[in-house]
Formats: sequence, C-alpha cells, structure tokens
Amino acid sequence: MKILFVIDRIELKYFEFNNLVTNFWLIKSMLERNCDVKIATIDHLKLKSSVAYSDAFDSYLKDGNIFYDKKSLKEYKIEDFDLVMFRPDPPVDLDYINATYIFDFVDRNKTFIMNDTTSVRNFNEKLHAVMFNNLMPENIVTTSFNDIIEFLNKEEEIILKPLNQCFGGGVMYLKKGDKNTAVIINQMTQNGSKAVMVQKYIDKAIYGDKRVLFLGEEILPYCVQKVPSNNDFKFCEHSDANIKKAVLTDRELEIFKPVAQKLNSMGIYMAGLDVIDEKIIEINVTSPCYFIKEINGHFNCHIENDITDFILSKILAKCNVS
Repeated sequence: MKILFVIDRIELKYFEFNNLVTNFWLIKSMLERNCDVKIATIDHLKLKSSVAYSDAFDSYLKDGNIFYDKKSLKEYKIEDFDLVMFRPDPPVDLDYINATYIFDFVDRNKTFIMNDTTSVRNFNEKLHAVMFNNLMPENIVTTSFNDIIEFLNKEEEIILKPLNQCFGGGVMYLKKGDKNTAVIINQMTQNGSKAVMVQKYIDKAIYGDKRVLFLGEEILPYCVQKVPSNNDFKFCEHSDANIKKAVLTDRELEIFKPVAQKLNSMGIYMAGLDVIDEKIIEINVTSPCYFIKEINGHFNCHIENDITDFILSKILAKCNVS
C-alpha cells in the first residue's frame, strides 16, 4: 500500500525520534506492516495541467525508530497513492487553504484522503463546534467590542479564542472588571476587524480538559486529561507532567456518540474533542493529537495499531467497493 503523509513543516524539521507526535506512531505502525510511506509538507504540493503532484521523501524503520531520507525527494502523482494522510497543523492560513485546493483535483475513487481536505477546509475547529451548541458552554462568535462587553457583563468570566490557531495559541481569559478589558478585546478582534470565539469560562477548567478521541463513528475507550501548565489557565505544554490518565463516563460516551457520527458523515474520520465538565470547548479535526505515547503508557496498550487498523480498513473497503 502506498501512503503519503502531509505533515507540518516544524514536524518534518524534528521528524526523527519525535514520539510525542501522532504521525510518528502512525507512520511507524504502517512501516511495520510493509506499507510504502512517503513524507511531504504543504509546500511540496503542486498542480501541473490540473493534475495534482507532490514532492515527497522516503521514510524507513531503523532500530525501532523512523527516519526519512533527506536525499530521496522525488515527485509523485498524488493519485498513485492509495491513501493521503493530510495532517498539517494550524494556523489555517492562506497557505493551508491553498494546500486543500490541490486535493480538489484528486479523484477520491483512486485515492482516499483522511481527513477529507474539503471537509477540513469547510470546518473551523472553534466556530463549527457550534453545530453541537447544546453540548457547549454559552458562546458567541463576533468582531464586535460591544457584543463581547455585553457577554462579559452577563457571564462575568469568559474565554476569547482566535478562530484559526491551535495548542492554546492566542487564547485569553477575561474577568469582569479587569482594567485591561478594552486592550484585550481590541487586541483579540484587531480593533473590530477579526471574528473571535467567546465562551463562558467553566470553573472546572482549573483541572484541565479531557481529550475525547474519535475513529469513524466510534469513541475510543482511552482518554487523557490535559492539565494547565506553567501557571497558565490552559494546557500549553506537551509533557508527561501535564497529561494524566482519565476515564470517560457513561454519559460522555452517550452524548458524544452523535458528534462522532455526524463528523464521520462529513468525511472527518479522525477527530478529538476537548471537553470540560461534559461541555465541548473545541473540536480538533486538522491534525488531532491522539496522545499515543501517553495513552500507551497509562493504559498498557498500543493504540497506534488500533488507529492503523481503522485507517487501512477504510482503504480495503474502498477497494472492495470498486
């Protein structure tokens, strides 16, 4: 099976031995199954007379770790791959959007794309969480200073989030009466020109948020709690000290199942919910981290093999239908 991973530029720079990254484990698992895995970043994508191509590197296993051959960069027609794993990180900027456009010229009957690039482009991780508004804290999306002040006066403690970043980037906490209120709002909205997600602050955020993991229509039985780091109010440091073992409640399994089903129907097969007190604060669909190293340690499992089984089963099912 021929597979192309489109990963983040920073991830490529620190590719080898980077076992904190989900892609490391998935590529490793696929190489162990003798898949032919190529590595690229969005700047390697191209169109030639409406045909999609990518320059890509070979990857290989050595002594239990994965590497890529820096001298192996070569051009490939994307439709010659059975599978593309599209997993660059936000920000979802113009370069990111343009990369998804390249895949509009790839025949889905020939190449399976996960997550589907059209669906990823059309789904904002903050804004489109409102599709499940009954499972979210009170929220607004706005550019308006007055809207945010009104919401702050009502809720008293709020969180403001840019719409296109990840890993807590740019997220701010604001309490009613803060002397920096106007500065924070104007900075976040760029003086009323940029929309932001504003959510009611959840008191239990001091204990962190759960990462609820989806594969297709199913919720994985493994879960971690991401606790605030460096005296911050949010998780922003990927380290063992900040990732604890967690358990999904029966109610969480019940109420989040329809979310998995809906996303799967949209071509978003791999996703991660960030959840506080049974409330969704964000839906990660671009390059969701599955915290594989930590889950394997906490649960004595090999979750990467479960994920790889699922991914490869999608390809085999497509082949059988064809």
